[in-house]
Amino acid sequence: MYMVESKGGAIVCMLFSLFFLGTWPAVMTLLERRGRLPQHTYLDYTITNLLAAVIIAFTFGQIGTDHPNFLSQLSQDNLPSVLFAMAGGIVLSIGNLSTQYAWAFVGLSVVEVITSSITVVIGTTLNYFLDDKINKAEILFPGVGCFLLAVCLGSAVHSSNTADNQTKLQNYSSDYKDAAKGTSLSTLTETVDSKDLENGSDPTYKAKAGTAVFLIELEKTRSIKVFGKSTFIGLSITFFAGVCFSLFSPAFNLATNDQWHTLKKGVPHLSVYTAFFYFSVSCFVVAIILNIIFLYYPVLNLPKSSLKAYLGDWNGRGWALLAGFLCGFGNGLQFMGGQAAGYAAADAVQALPLVSTFWGVVLFGEYRKSSRRTYTLLGSMLFMFIVAVGVLMASSGHRK
Repeated sequence: MYMVESKGGAIVCMLFSLFFLGTWPAVMTLLERRGRLPQHTYLDYTITNLLAAVIIAFTFGQIGTDHPNFLSQLSQDNLPSVLFAMAGGIVLSIGNLSTQYAWAFVGLSVVEVITSSITVVIGTTLNYFLDDKINKAEILFPGVGCFLLAVCLGSAVHSSNTADNQTKLQNYSSDYKDAAKGTSLSTLTETVDSKDLENGSDPTYKAKAGTAVFLIELEKTRSIKVFGKSTFIGLSITFFAGVCFSLFSPAFNLATNDQWHTLKKGVPHLSVYTAFFYFSVSCFVVAIILNIIFLYYPVLNLPKSSLKAYLGDWNGRGWALLAGFLCGFGNGLQFMGGQAAGYAAADAVQALPLVSTFWGVVLFGEYRKSSRRTYTLLGSMLFMFIVAVGVLMASSGHRK
């Protein structure tokens, strides 16, 4: 099997992982905003997420003869490590499924910031001790501090942006009431570029991003309705997802390095590729079971669906399949980098809100027409995330 041997190689893996893991949430959010049911989207996503793990296992996991390869490890007596890997997959699947609903209530950027902060605080600390402190503590923990500071700034961005949106709606109160009664908003919209990603390839009318009309029109098209609902629901789901995310990386760490000595003497540790395969299988099974249940017994007042309706829903399926590949390869690269440089340093990919915020601004018009205070806070948050990524990566050690 192929092993990442150098610190530089590990950092390259983490950078690609950062991009992939920061992009797939934007793709999923895009589909929800276009009205596709999240149950349909997640079922498509989970198929290619598993396929990515299979591709990695049969390519990188089969290269070379210096270490046990993927296929040979499938028949080894390594059940304890397999169970750790599958436990990691279970909590990740539940976490990802939860965030799909939280994005609608709280927003893409804030959900990613909160879940990432919880992952860093809990997961990175656990990985540091599981890795026998191979990362430089004097660099690692200041990096965690930078991350938490960025999280505080991110929360301030959300608070400021929410206040901006409330002001927009208040200033637009009379027209907003007409819109709520079903009055046409066509006179308040403008023609946009036919290549606009969110609205497809046909010429369409769309309110200017950042306006009150834009917020109203978005509520009409999205699948998860959020107007009039408490953000406490979304925040509760977000914190729950963050705890799940904080546990999957330490579980994977235990699966590949057996720090608790659960394997019998002479049994090789699971390779990162074999562990990732089992990890993804459990992630797939849990996602299929939960989403089939949600088809017939939906949550958050979503409409009921069925397997027949899902199979016939091709609107946006390509994007959902792409999201699964991005998440699958992103996780695989994170684990490859972590095996070489330490999983605590690999948690630098939890700076993915940096990427998600970029896509939020470009694709969805987040923070458009906001106040100067919001823009100042947004710039400060992005700067601090860049510092956090650099510091955590600088803490990388090398596994002996």
